[in-house]
Amino acid sequence: MAFTLNVNGASHVIDEEEDIPLLYVLRDTLRLNGAKYGCGVGQCGACTVLRDGVPVRSCVVPAVSLQGREVTTVEGLRAPDGTLHALQRAFLAEQAGQCAYCIPGMILSAAGLLRRKPSPTEANIRTALDANLCRCGSHNRIVRAVQRAAAELAE
Repeated sequence: MAFTLNVNGASHVIDEEEDIPLLYVLRDTLRLNGAKYGCGVGQCGACTVLRDGVPVRSCVVPAVSLQGREVTTVEGLRAPDGTLHALQRAFLAEQAGQCAYCIPGMILSAAGLLRRKPSPTEANIRTALDANLCRCGSHNRIVRAVQRAAAELAE
């Protein structure tokens, strides 16, 4: 079945089965490898992308269901001038990633939070990222990175 997806501002004609998860289209067809396969059941957050600015788990969302929607991956998250987004810069500055497997999902979940709530409290940040798992224990640095990015974006 052929359908069209808008990913990171570009339109792509996809010819796949209608039940194929978005994650597989992103990684295997479009070669966008930021979203990671973690659990395959939407529980870990490694595959998080933005659908119209809202975080979703790409491993459980059928790609065909996103026709007419804007999908943003970590590769497409950019500042208005095309440089790294404030969240990406903050994660680097805070050394928030150890193995970094969870970081794309963390960054996109944080982007969704900052879109809804530009000045989040620490509790807001922890709640927004609660469903994103990090085995390395970098949670405190991740929270600091989101706080740093929020402060930069508020300037």
